[in-house]
Amino acid sequence: MPEARTAEAPGRESFGSRLGRAMAARGPLCVGIDPHPALLQRWGLTDDAAGLERFSLTVVEAVASLAAAVKPQVALYERHGSAGIAVLERTLAAAAEASVLTIADAKRGDIGSTMAAYADAWLRDGSALAADSVTLSPYLGFESLRPALDLAAESGRGVFVLALTSNPEGASVQHVGGADSVARRITEAAAAENRRYGGSLGSVGLVVGATVGSALTALDLDLAAVRGPILAPGLGAQGATAADLRRTFGAAYPQVLATSSRDILGAGPGPTALRDAALRTLDELLAA
Repeated sequence: MPEARTAEAPGRESFGSRLGRAMAARGPLCVGIDPHPALLQRWGLTDDAAGLERFSLTVVEAVASLAAAVKPQVALYERHGSAGIAVLERTLAAAAEASVLTIADAKRGDIGSTMAAYADAWLRDGSALAADSVTLSPYLGFESLRPALDLAAESGRGVFVLALTSNPEGASVQHVGGADSVARRITEAAAAENRRYGGSLGSVGLVVGATVGSALTALDLDLAAVRGPILAPGLGAQGATAADLRRTFGAAYPQVLATSSRDILGAGPGPTALRDAALRTLDELLAA
């Protein structure tokens, strides 16, 4: 597996280190900000930029002091065009002002100058879309992500690379190869990248679905050895419980950043109800 090409930026705290501190102080909860049309309607909001902004800023206000991170789903902003992207920019800025880390769930992946442009958008200092981290798709080859991997290290930001998703279609790609599966190669490549971060939690995380069940064992994936954060969507409405996460991730559980979206968002629109739902979820994670 190739070694990382650049070192962590001197004098700048890495994303992994910042996330590790946030998880130690607040717990391992990530709240997804997913403004689905049905949720906007349930909240009594219009399915437009105004409703999108009210929804997003309410979630940030309600959970910023409880969650280690918030994760806006980029596609649900893009569907509103330039006005939606402007709302996403304001949401990221509001989260930064509230001192909660952000994960832009964009799932970007391409080659060459196009990948460099995606990295520039989501990870460059001064970009209006710059988040603390971004989700990436490695299925043009892990090394195709190099511009984002290196810019993240240079700017003190992070990435979460899709590794083992819980959708049924994912197995047709990620499980291929058996003992030398695609998923295993991705986890090993992430582990190699995280060597640049020394003793702290690495800034190259993986996305592994909370409902993958026995797939980690079947594919012999050592997530603890990755030494990076594991973003685990699927807690709550998608069926996974905190106890499931503990069983599924085993020795890697301390690295798991559990994501709940609809289960918490469905408690809105009141900030107090949203906060209470986030607290219940957090309590379950801490007790697992």
